[in-house]
Amino acid sequence: MSTLLIRNARHMACFDDNDLTRCSEWSDASLFARNGVIEWIGPAAGLPSALQTADEVIDARGLLVLPGLVNTHHHMFQSLTRAVPGVQDAELFTWLRGLYPIWQRLTPEMVHVSTQVAMAELLLSGCTTSSDHLYLYPNGARLDDSIEAAQAVGMRFVATRGSMSVGESAGGLPPDTLVENEAHILRDSQRLIETWHDPAPGAMLQVALAPCSPFSVSPELMRESAALARSFKGQGVRLHTHLAENDHDIAYSREKFGKTPAQYAQELGWLGDDVWHAHCVKLDDEGISLFAATRTGVAHCPCSNMRLASGIAPVRRMRNAGVPVGLGVDGSASNDAAHLVNEARQALLLARVGRAMQPPEERAGRTFFGCDLGPAEMTARDALWLATRGGAQVLGRHDIGSLAVGRCADLALFELDTLAMAGGAVHDPLAALLLCASPAARHVVVHGKVLVRDGGITTLDVGPLVERHNRLARALVSGAP
Repeated sequence: MSTLLIRNARHMACFDDNDLTRCSEWSDASLFARNGVIEWIGPAAGLPSALQTADEVIDARGLLVLPGLVNTHHHMFQSLTRAVPGVQDAELFTWLRGLYPIWQRLTPEMVHVSTQVAMAELLLSGCTTSSDHLYLYPNGARLDDSIEAAQAVGMRFVATRGSMSVGESAGGLPPDTLVENEAHILRDSQRLIETWHDPAPGAMLQVALAPCSPFSVSPELMRESAALARSFKGQGVRLHTHLAENDHDIAYSREKFGKTPAQYAQELGWLGDDVWHAHCVKLDDEGISLFAATRTGVAHCPCSNMRLASGIAPVRRMRNAGVPVGLGVDGSASNDAAHLVNEARQALLLARVGRAMQPPEERAGRTFFGCDLGPAEMTARDALWLATRGGAQVLGRHDIGSLAVGRCADLALFELDTLAMAGGAVHDPLAALLLCASPAARHVVVHGKVLVRDGGITTLDVGPLVERHNRLARALVSGAP
């Protein structure tokens, strides 16, 4: 039996309701958890005397407490190729063609180390659950390499078995040297589910199947991957891929399949409440309707979409229609950071500027005395809801993403009495987190275990890890042994 007490938090925001106007927020609040599950939460004055001691006590005076943030899309191996010259100013397809030759030198050690670097960075931003999309396996690399790395860190993990099977010679984008045989992909997918996937509430590790994209896998692999995932009935094996990321993506789908990406996904059986797609920047009204009707999720990656000049995803239209939407940092080579609070800030800002760029007829009904209400397109609480409750919905998790009795004790705690928050946190601590700064977390708790204490990772020696990661990054890009 292990217990955790968060005592006297300056402000606690629970995101415990789909309606933000009914989500609980308290000043001077406490939380008690037992064996990784929240047992009591509320104003500190009401904390029962029997719960006022615990194995682990965190004095949260001066701190903001949130549910642990949820990252719905990443490529952790790409931490090795951040800011690589030659692709810093490229759009998606050119960027990929420039990096594929580098990535084909990836090794199992590189997968392991880059996973831990990416997770450490995410944890320091308050993220407690992350998915990862590993879709290439050269030189003996396996998804097991990232899973084992994640277990050592202690982060809650959704490991997706990505794949590429259509190379350049067959009309795909990746080089033939990076694609796999489809029969092998399916066998390995089944092995990974049977070996690692945990369907139970509170699971620390789950596996999803994730053929990479319409331009790198066949329709047959998409269909068979969906059939395989759904053959594990009631076990929550989910499906993930990239969709409608930019104009070239749309053009490829129309040329190769004669359909929009959303129509193609529908034809393949890739719509449903067990599916989430990354990006969806170019999802049209028909696609939004299809996603909403089937409860198909979207991983919104604003920083990556800006970095690659892909465009602005129609997040407000998706949300208004009923599409589940969460946030993703995407691969570190197309974002160059893995900071989920900053991702929420960028989601807020991008939604507002995107609203202002729409033609007047598309803004109809959102004006007051002839003035467009662009800033109301997304509030700070909207953005943080996407980063917490929204991400949990997208990953099909009902046990994380909010603070409530019976939910997992996944928490992010941020300092309020800082220079960057001065004059903001005194008025609205929650909004100040995004409007004033993108801070690092002071403490982070995953399933009742403190993984970040006073700004430091408790399960990793970060200095040697960074040194090893940098050495491997140089070798990967240079091609040196």
